[in-house]
Amino acid sequence: MNTSRPNPRVLVVTPEVTYLPDRMGSLASFFTAKAGGLADVSAALVSALLDQGADVHVALPDYRSIFSDRLVPFLKEEINSIQRKMPDDRVHLAEDRAFFYINRVYSKYGDENIKLALAFQREVINNIIPRVHPDLIHCNDWMTGLIPPVARRLRIPCLFTVHNIHTVKSTMAFIEDRGIDAASFWQHLYYINYAPSYEAARDTNPVDFLTSGIFAAHFVNTVSPTFLLEIVDGQHHFVEAPIRRELANKYYADCAFGILNAPDPAFNPQTDTDLKQNYGPNNHAKAKRENKRFLQRNLGLIEDVNAPVFFWPSRLDPIQKGCQLLADIFYRMISTWWDQNLQVVFVANGDYQRVFQDIVNHHSFHKRVAICDFSEQMEHLAYAASDFILMPSRFEPCGLPQMIAPLYGSLPVAHDTGGIHDTVQHLDVSANTGNGFLFKFFDSSGLFWAIEEAMSFYLRPAAVKAKQIKRIMTKSAETFTHEQTARQYIKLYEKMLHRPLVVE
Repeated sequence: MNTSRPNPRVLVVTPEVTYLPDRMGSLASFFTAKAGGLADVSAALVSALLDQGADVHVALPDYRSIFSDRLVPFLKEEINSIQRKMPDDRVHLAEDRAFFYINRVYSKYGDENIKLALAFQREVINNIIPRVHPDLIHCNDWMTGLIPPVARRLRIPCLFTVHNIHTVKSTMAFIEDRGIDAASFWQHLYYINYAPSYEAARDTNPVDFLTSGIFAAHFVNTVSPTFLLEIVDGQHHFVEAPIRRELANKYYADCAFGILNAPDPAFNPQTDTDLKQNYGPNNHAKAKRENKRFLQRNLGLIEDVNAPVFFWPSRLDPIQKGCQLLADIFYRMISTWWDQNLQVVFVANGDYQRVFQDIVNHHSFHKRVAICDFSEQMEHLAYAASDFILMPSRFEPCGLPQMIAPLYGSLPVAHDTGGIHDTVQHLDVSANTGNGFLFKFFDSSGLFWAIEEAMSFYLRPAAVKAKQIKRIMTKSAETFTHEQTARQYIKLYEKMLHRPLVVE
């Protein structure tokens, strides 16, 4: 660390410029490092650091085709916004023909993604780090997993953020064939089998990229404090043993933390251009009714502003998102509150779309259920028009819908797990606390109980509901912000540097 430099220099290394929301279905699986890019956590963090006067630099691949392609304007806008914010000499584009002409951040093919990640890391290791001379490096996910071992060799403090627990494996021979001198930091890598020497490990003992990042980094963080504890406690069997073990080692060494992500600032009912009528905490009731009426009319639902509307905002994936629990009780849910015209709106892709469509067709629920492919405009409107969102996730590394919905006065009905546990508290009207309805055990009975709790609240007097929703909207707008997230990262940076990040 350069202690002679008055203001510590931070290099944020991110393989993405943006991310696709997970509710987009199968395509989202190719964007698994969601919230790791400049469009979300990195962008907010960089902006907060710059605003405070920090010496911050960013390294990302030069996705030349993406940045100039009008077909992906959201990607182009994100990099443009960062470049407008940052001086040119602080944005470091790793140049390699491997990603000059691709039209997506990740390939559909696993081997191709490894090559892209190695090309990016080679440029960061060989060119960007020597040019920037950072005092601290912040890496994100498996695509940067070789950089913490290099930082360890260079004695540069390194933070490694785990957004997604996916990992890949490759031999050192393949890594070195892509131009990275793994021999210089081989002892800081994590191998599938014990590696007594470089020679013994090079050709046949694969390197685990994500676990290497966790193993070598000085500090690590996940994007939810509770999800980190769940991994350490062994609650999620899909987490590979080496990842769980190394996260546990860091946790018990007081070097692992959970820092929540935050919603995109575009999710703001007072300025959201996709709404029929904008509103805030003080005038939400009438505006939400107008948005509900507009949504119902557009989707062919019963036009009834007093009808409770439940919104499904996540991809229809039974492995993680719990849509099978809703399918199990779907008929019961609709029929129990038939006289209240209860309605459910899906704005999500995924294999389970067909399951719900079959239920709707069989029971003629067409005026009470709408199943829509993902659309950003419809998503925003559904948050504003709905009274509740459904989020019965089996697990949730962070989750954003349960933070977005309360901003719009739509309350989460959710499974008490991971990031949901960190952001949703069961509503208690008498105590004037809470912002949603949680069930503890992952089963359809638990979900139905939480829906009953939500409906019990919905049937309360309008004045009681309005007071609670105003409180929840106000508190959510203060709490779920990128500024809050950035402050936690800055605090962690300072802990790692043993000095203030910004020197007055």
